[in-house]
Amino acid sequence: MTIKIGVLALQGAVAEHIRSLQQAGAEAVAVKRVEQLSELHGLVIPGGESTTIGKLMRKYGFIEAIRQFAADGKPIFGTCAGLIVLAQRIDGGEEPHLGLMDMTVVRNAFGRQRESFETDLEVAGLDRPLRAVFIRAPLIKEVGPGVEVLSVYNGEIVAARQNRLLACSFHPELTDDSALHAYFVAMAEEAAAEKSVNQRGV
Repeated sequence: MTIKIGVLALQGAVAEHIRSLQQAGAEAVAVKRVEQLSELHGLVIPGGESTTIGKLMRKYGFIEAIRQFAADGKPIFGTCAGLIVLAQRIDGGEEPHLGLMDMTVVRNAFGRQRESFETDLEVAGLDRPLRAVFIRAPLIKEVGPGVEVLSVYNGEIVAARQNRLLACSFHPELTDDSALHAYFVAMAEEAAAEKSVNQRGV
């Protein structure tokens, strides 16, 4: 089965995510209409500006549609601003957008002094360090009991997973290492296989 992953194309590094997903062995498409969600096995919400992405998602009917996508057991991967969009709680008063992931996030958490930097991260589930690019990055301040912390940088949580939701503070699409995208594609493969078994009633 070919795994088809969509990249929400309202704002952000859409082409780069598509390239990384293709490197990871998936078919990848830019998602501009709600109707496209039904043909996907997973969805990436890329970086950009979270309040702008949230407004556009509301304008085009994506909020409820993506909540239903998650309720159907399909995986979602939020990177940088996409992490903020997934969060149930946003420090500093911004209203939650999708409100799917049991975590509190902080916007632009590394401050102006470190607006952008690169580092190698240990990420649970990957067999080697991952090169990570941080650009005006948020971080995860705290997580609920059902959330697994996947990576920590300087004592701060920068990647986490809750069942079929994956989130990271950085931009995995801006390097040639597609290991985290491959991890997400594997999540989508697992979800699709499980759905297929359930449909057959095995």
